[in-house]
Amino acid sequence: MAMSDTFDQTSTGYSVQHAYWLARASDLAYKDEATIEAQAAKWGFGQVRHHRTRFTPPFPLQDTQAYTMAGDRMIVIAFRGTEPTQIKDWLTDVSTPPVTGPGGSGHVHHGFAEALRSVYPDVETTLKGLRTDGQSLYFTGHSLGGALAMLAGARMYLEEPNLAADGIYTFGQPRTCDAVLAEAFHQGLGGRTYRFVNNNDIVPQLPPEPVFTHVRALRYIDSKGKLHDSMPMFSALTDRIAGASADVFAPASDGIRDHFMRNYLKALEQNLG
Repeated sequence: MAMSDTFDQTSTGYSVQHAYWLARASDLAYKDEATIEAQAAKWGFGQVRHHRTRFTPPFPLQDTQAYTMAGDRMIVIAFRGTEPTQIKDWLTDVSTPPVTGPGGSGHVHHGFAEALRSVYPDVETTLKGLRTDGQSLYFTGHSLGGALAMLAGARMYLEEPNLAADGIYTFGQPRTCDAVLAEAFHQGLGGRTYRFVNNNDIVPQLPPEPVFTHVRALRYIDSKGKLHDSMPMFSALTDRIAGASADVFAPASDGIRDHFMRNYLKALEQNLG
């Protein structure tokens, strides 16, 4: 199905079309600044700000990147993801203690917390400057970017509720926090958060439970590309058996192939209409 480049800034509530456009915004976060600005303008977002900060995490990842695009009716903040191999150590590490979560609620994976902390003040200042006319606010991101979008939304809601997001859409997001923060998040943002998982994508299955867990509001894409409002047990089981691999981080594995942003976009486009 071909799509026009019309980003509906008046959209509210959940729809597959809205998810598709926020997935496009997540994908755009991987592009260079000029490409981001040109595309945002085509979509009707007249102002763009870029966020990039360097930090020194315990594992190799050099910076955090995001952008904010603001229109007359909507503001979108999209966090850039990264290759799973770049955060493989983060996803499999169980020895480093988590850190206290936003607003002192629960605990957060230390790597994700540090990545957000490095960029959050700039994002917050930018938002306060651009949200001048009651625009709706959406956070989005893929992979690591999904974790940062969820955490940014949680921090804003718990620390500055007047800035709370109207929606948070993530794609291939890893587990990010403990059950205490997940529940606090759900109480405030549960009806506005949608976490998309494509079939055997390995990243949402990590870091391991029970230390880390997911916020609710799953949207699951099965092996045939059909979108479900929850994970059908039979489908999930057979998909995971079919996708079993000796090395889940191998480039050719189901777990990595299903993680690619292009495959999330393809599946969402298939479910439009």
